[in-house]
Amino acid sequence: MTISNERRMTGRWNDPGLPAPVRAQALLDAMTQAEKVRQLGSSWPGHDTAGDVAPMQETFRDAETFEKAIIGGLGHLTRVFGTAPIDPETGRVRLATAQAQVAAANRFGIPAIAHEECLTGFTTWRATVYPTPLAWAATWDPDLVRRMAAAIGLDMAAVGVHQGLAPVLDVARDYRWGRVEETLGEDPYLVSELGLAYVRGLQSSGVIATVKHFAGYSTSRAARNHAPAAVGPRELADVILVPFEKAVVAGRVGSVMNAYNDIDGIPCGSNETLLTNLLRDSWGFEGTVVSDYWSIAFLATMHHVAADVPTAAQAALRAGIDVELPHTSGYGEPLLAMVRDGRIASDLLDRAVLRVLTQKAELGLLDPGWHPGQYTAPANLDPPSNRDIARRMAEESIVLLDNGSGILPLGPRSIAVIGPAADEARCLFGCYSFPNHVLPHHPGLSLGVEAPTVLDAIRREFPGSTVRHEIGCQITGDDRSGIEPAVAAAAAADLTILVVGDRSGMFGHGTSGEGCDVATLELPGVQDDLAKAVLAAARRTVLLVVSGRPYAIGRHAREADATLQAFFPGEEGAAAIAGVLSGRINPSGHLPVQIPGDEAGQPGTYLAAPLALKSDGVSNIDPTPAFPFGHGLSYSTFRIDGAHVAEAVVAVDGSITMRATVTNTGSRAGTCVPQLYLTDPVASVTRPVRQLIGFTRVDLAAGETRTVQFAIHADMTSFTGRDLRRRVEPGQIILTIAQSAGDPGSSVQVTLIGDARVVDHTRTMSVDSTVLPD
Repeated sequence: MTISNERRMTGRWNDPGLPAPVRAQALLDAMTQAEKVRQLGSSWPGHDTAGDVAPMQETFRDAETFEKAIIGGLGHLTRVFGTAPIDPETGRVRLATAQAQVAAANRFGIPAIAHEECLTGFTTWRATVYPTPLAWAATWDPDLVRRMAAAIGLDMAAVGVHQGLAPVLDVARDYRWGRVEETLGEDPYLVSELGLAYVRGLQSSGVIATVKHFAGYSTSRAARNHAPAAVGPRELADVILVPFEKAVVAGRVGSVMNAYNDIDGIPCGSNETLLTNLLRDSWGFEGTVVSDYWSIAFLATMHHVAADVPTAAQAALRAGIDVELPHTSGYGEPLLAMVRDGRIASDLLDRAVLRVLTQKAELGLLDPGWHPGQYTAPANLDPPSNRDIARRMAEESIVLLDNGSGILPLGPRSIAVIGPAADEARCLFGCYSFPNHVLPHHPGLSLGVEAPTVLDAIRREFPGSTVRHEIGCQITGDDRSGIEPAVAAAAAADLTILVVGDRSGMFGHGTSGEGCDVATLELPGVQDDLAKAVLAAARRTVLLVVSGRPYAIGRHAREADATLQAFFPGEEGAAAIAGVLSGRINPSGHLPVQIPGDEAGQPGTYLAAPLALKSDGVSNIDPTPAFPFGHGLSYSTFRIDGAHVAEAVVAVDGSITMRATVTNTGSRAGTCVPQLYLTDPVASVTRPVRQLIGFTRVDLAAGETRTVQFAIHADMTSFTGRDLRRRVEPGQIILTIAQSAGDPGSSVQVTLIGDARVVDHTRTMSVDSTVLPD
């Protein structure tokens, strides 16, 4: 497929030998105001037939048609693949056809940037469904996350997609929030390291990563989606902004998406301090800021800080939003009218358009040889190489919470598999997976990928066992009629595997996912009743939780013989779970979030100052978790000891080299995850009792000992002071290498000397870890 060159204007912008900013400026100079405005809009072909896949979507069914939207140019094409089930070749042709129409409808032959969702893989039918981000976080394996993101990027780039709307860098602050499954956990360092790995992986394949949601989205009051952020300036700086800062400064991420929420009364979509002063002027961001879907219109319709959509568009453009997604509402004719009558300065328009055109030049979309038919769709978007990454990710993400009785790994026996999550493949997927995001609106179609259920996988893993299944109850609802037969099956079996948890969905159509917030952390529906009855009747029980958030399952875990946690592990997840049960896989996952205690109040995470933790005589609510952040057992056992530093006294701009030995004290090979925590006993503001600042993975043979080394710059001790500037303070710090936030570990004390030192985005943001050779 080609585009006719007749009447197409050519110029320096078509010269690939020139720098992208130079080409973009030349093109900008040749454009009319109307043509410039068109580069800031988007179109969603087929949005009127899409199901409920974005917030308040039904409000905007009257968006302008694709044919009208492309006249004079178009900034973005929205979800050509991810709106309805289409095979890869049909999608490629559809996108190529749309791009040819876009290019033909403007004087310069400029195509659009095509974007898609890619949080659990390329969100299209028949593409690999990887584990959800909370499961990536449970691997504590940045290299694997980078490999996965690169594979996702290659699939998208192969069919002509240029930008992916991932990763989510929101730090989980309240487990009741529905989108916890999309996060990389509750610690800003873990989120930032894994998020950086995803950005680098996706962009290494030529696809622009989009970090979201900037910022404070996960701190919503009462964990309600879109609710105002409950966050102070120091928490915002030291917890929420850290992953975004690292993605911008170290990852050179290409795009940022604003959050829906407001912070202290100012919606993020109109927050110039956030989107321009901080993001661009302070951090040096050079990419594009894209609006979360309809968030510009929401300034008027939801936040009521603008009288109408045109006024909202004016505020958003001034704040720093460059592109309106998913289709053009405020950034079309209303914006053009305001530029023409002077209500919007022309330099504000040019600022945004130049960014979009620069990105198009960088993507090769202005090159004379580009044409929409140049892509060749892969015959298979779920090839063995993808499934191998998905398998490894799932295997590394399974967390063994407890095995006190030593029941695991299992051997052949009579097994009762009980629970509503046992025989439902959709219980393995996150809300932005195609099977849960789009397919519910197309009943009768297959998942598009092979995804055995947990029950299927157990039967395959234990061919010599008799396996009986009872559902017990549904994921939701109050029907208890299935509990009695489930109890009978459990009582008759040698072993019961009780599979409880979530089925992810959107806007109340699931128990986890966007818009699926909860009031309490009890298991959904009557699953707690099922668990209590089955645990009382069964001879021996393995409790398996397959979920998108941590639930308060401590009381059930105390009754079970072993407990496993799997955060939506994707299409290979069931086999990974079965492999852990049999011992074929030695578990190495560690919690990226706490498992809350029975009566723990919310919100609350491990990253807390002293008075946020258990305080006898102060509060009757005990926030102690059932299982701490970073916790994860293995069929091996490990010992960390001998922590020492080469420098016990270090300048406030110096570095510390810390070492410890890690020993596999078990009888089989396994993987230990040493975690480096910082404690600051006395500071000018309250500080977390423990804060993660480094980690690594160490593979050890039975009986093997290795030395781990962490290179720690004093910048890693910095925090936001009373004057709201980040500072490194002199004084004593404690460094601990442990296996979880609740593990005493092996500690050393170091004294920082000198005057307090102010640092900025140029500071050292990561700790280098090394496993030293024998």
